[in-house]
Amino acid sequence: MKTTPVEVRYLQLFSPPAHDPPPSPRQPIEIRRAEKPTLAFYRSLYDAVGKPWQWIDRKLMSDDALAAIIHDDRIEVFVLYVDGETAGYAELDRRNDGEIELAYFGLTPQFTGKGLGRFFLHWAIARAWSYQPGRLWVHTCELDHPAALPLYCKAGFQQYDREIIDQVIL
Repeated sequence: MKTTPVEVRYLQLFSPPAHDPPPSPRQPIEIRRAEKPTLAFYRSLYDAVGKPWQWIDRKLMSDDALAAIIHDDRIEVFVLYVDGETAGYAELDRRNDGEIELAYFGLTPQFTGKGLGRFFLHWAIARAWSYQPGRLWVHTCELDHPAALPLYCKAGFQQYDREIIDQVIL
């Protein structure tokens, strides 16, 4: 497999953002939890959001390994729908006591640049803080959408670490 060096940044929040959330988008939207999603459905979400950004970690997992993660009660997958169409998803990982990882977050390409990311991120942050963790964290890298890091920072996340990794690319 081919690899490339990639900078990964780790960001965190220790309390809910102090600023008001953005207004709801004008389009009819719905956010629904995918309770124990099928592998095919989850992989379609993962590809729809992550394919342009070289998301491959979950693609490299076996069915059993992926099912063990996404069917764990402490993993929550929320799907954003706009006018009934899948627009993105957020995955909260509550498996470590006292902290929550925003493991995956993003929009499908046709819904980027419309203010939905900001709205959906604030929704996901509020959902995470409903569990009263000590910390909410996320990581992003230079292969992600160029707006990802600025969006996380505007939402209140602060960088606490960075590293260069050899990322497998397809």
